[in-house]
Amino acid sequence: MTDTNNPNISKIAPRKNKLGGGRKVGTGKFRESTSVLRIPDSQAPVIKDFLAAYQRKKISNNLDAVTEFELPALITTSIELPLFSSKVSAGLPSPAEEHIEKRLDPSEFLIDKKDATFFVTIQGQSMIDVGLLPGDKAVVDRSKVASVGDIVLAVLDGEFTIKTLNRTKEGNVRLLPANSTGAYSPINITEEMHFEVWGVVTGSFRRFK
Repeated sequence: MTDTNNPNISKIAPRKNKLGGGRKVGTGKFRESTSVLRIPDSQAPVIKDFLAAYQRKKISNNLDAVTEFELPALITTSIELPLFSSKVSAGLPSPAEEHIEKRLDPSEFLIDKKDATFFVTIQGQSMIDVGLLPGDKAVVDRSKVASVGDIVLAVLDGEFTIKTLNRTKEGNVRLLPANSTGAYSPINITEEMHFEVWGVVTGSFRRFK
């Protein structure tokens, strides 16, 4: 029942939906079911700002934003190291020449287009199931066109993050983490977000010592 004596109370008429009509549950901005709430008109902007901040906080917790960018050295001396064809479970491979398959330049192996490639340092553990651990250097190529299933460097509302590019059944873009613990949730990209794919992650490397 509406309080007609209080001009500060918003009057919201009950919605009459046809069977099967209206927005489907879970398809709105927050991907949750909604309910009608009566609030003073003066507090509507405050509630909207709070919900927007809450949504940004939820997304931020799933980002594992990266901040450290590095470019390949412009002038480098080619380093070719022996690549052994024999497989060993432990220890050193045989130095015999017949086991050397070829000589490998690590830079050529990791980089396809030098002028379009840069490195970023992995932050957090949202992608550990694909072998991207905190402190690893991810190789990002901006010249490649991203496809569904690629690991990408994306910028979302001003924050950089590395996730797997995916789409929902409805065709909307979403970013998937790779952490089976359930600590990170998929990020569904909505029209309100500023989103761009900056490059495709083509590899990674790390040091143990």
